[in-house]
Amino acid sequence: MQRDFDSEGAAQVCTLKQIAHVRTDFPTRFGLPRQSGLVPELQATVVFEPPYRDANALRGIEDYSHLWLIWMFSETAREGWSPTVRPPRLGGNVSMGVFATRSPFRPNPIGLSCVRLESVEYAAPEGPLLRVSGADLMDGTPIFDIKPYLAYVDSRPGASDGFAGGVRDYALEVVIPDDCLAKVPPDRRAALAGVLAQDPRPGYRRGDDRRFGLRFAGLDVRFTVDAGVLTVREVVPDEDGRQPSDPPPAGDE
Repeated sequence: MQRDFDSEGAAQVCTLKQIAHVRTDFPTRFGLPRQSGLVPELQATVVFEPPYRDANALRGIEDYSHLWLIWMFSETAREGWSPTVRPPRLGGNVSMGVFATRSPFRPNPIGLSCVRLESVEYAAPEGPLLRVSGADLMDGTPIFDIKPYLAYVDSRPGASDGFAGGVRDYALEVVIPDDCLAKVPPDRRAALAGVLAQDPRPGYRRGDDRRFGLRFAGLDVRFTVDAGVLTVREVVPDEDGRQPSDPPPAGDE
């Protein structure tokens, strides 16, 4: 890491190396779970950049069930930051301090996600690859670091959830008609239902009864919400033509 200092010795600039990126079913950030682990069925792949495709760097990682991913909010980094933000789970109209939230609009656009390690594929063409679940990341998100999750120090059962604790059980009832469900690959159905239950709509749109569209796994899923029930109205191929069975293109944002 390179650090530059001003005349008083205060660190001003840090340069981080991108070690990997993720491949997921989300070509845009709309619909992403707002925290990792909320939709455990979501699958993702960590693809290392060529300089870091070294099996020695992963020696012993299979012994852990979960990992921390340290990554970059690559989309919001271009939009700056604010000292206060309006969390979607509070309706999008209540301001809180940015450091009291996990908002992506931060002085340094760095995210932290805890994911479950499903497998390590050493023999893959781009290997080694990490297959993980429960990720809340957009396709192509840059990864800065990976660390093992250590339950004996990382878990604090008595910790306070602050204002976020009051909305942690929020979920919509999801209705997917059979004709729409048939257009979703079987291995993506549980993940899609979990994503929709988290209510992908922006906080300021919660009272809006218009039709929304979610791009997921090569599909455009169109839905409405009424009285706490989300109903899928239509499922069509995504406009970019990528099918659900195709791997997301590396670095696509």
